[in-house]
Amino acid sequence: MSQPRPLAVFAYDFDGTLAPGNMQEHAFIPDELGMSHEDFWAETKDIARQQRGDPILAYMHLMLEKAREKGIELSRAAWARRGANLPLFPGVEGWFERQTARAEALGLDLRHFIISSGNRELIEGSPIARYFERIYASAFLFDAHDDAIGAALAVNYTSKTQYLFRINKWTLEEWDEAAINQVVAKNQRAVPFDRMAFFGDGQTDIPCMRLVKDQGGAAIAVYNPSIERSRAAARQLLKDGRAGLAGQADYSEGSDLDKLAEALLGEMAARVGVHSLGLWPEGPDA
Repeated sequence: MSQPRPLAVFAYDFDGTLAPGNMQEHAFIPDELGMSHEDFWAETKDIARQQRGDPILAYMHLMLEKAREKGIELSRAAWARRGANLPLFPGVEGWFERQTARAEALGLDLRHFIISSGNRELIEGSPIARYFERIYASAFLFDAHDDAIGAALAVNYTSKTQYLFRINKWTLEEWDEAAINQVVAKNQRAVPFDRMAFFGDGQTDIPCMRLVKDQGGAAIAVYNPSIERSRAAARQLLKDGRAGLAGQADYSEGSDLDKLAEALLGEMAARVGVHSLGLWPEGPDA
């Protein structure tokens, strides 16, 4: 019986990494709420400050409050329809299958994950949702009629790292507090950090980048070449040692980011080979 291929992981932020801008800004805020992006986020910041609360919970509350005022549909199906129209960076839709095939040729079992402060329901409606093992993102709480009534999960810049440890130990259920806190020796964990790569673009990705990079994995700063603020953010992430690599947000075959991903997979496969050759022989004569 053949042995299962070693797991490897590419984990991604969503907004600014796989898709331009914030997902709520493409239609929901301007078209359905009738607000400017600036006004919405300023009001979110005010709520968080006044309540001494989490900005992620504040924006989710404000989305629902403003939507109820306008009688906007809040069902799961409605969120999925909104997500279906999210714009993506060039080449994103072909990226996942290509990297997975490359990994398989190298003897790896590559899985893709989202770790985002954006809305899980929107990402689940997107054209690329089917490629992810899990979508870890801020999520609404739904009532018996399947309408969003509050926040079930908020994923902020520090809590993002929790999901890397879930992947590391392969205890993937968000609600499972017991499994994630069990002691598992590093050499027994399903996905060592040196077989992980994290792709992000900004402030909320810094803890994930540092964790993966410091544990021997790869942290990649993705930037939109047409927006100077995005380019500057990537430069700063590199300068500050948060990211070790950077590439512009072009996921097309043959792009610099695609070549980088191919090289990272080759490194991961090489580590697996070196590790297996370096193990002491087992058995009574060892």
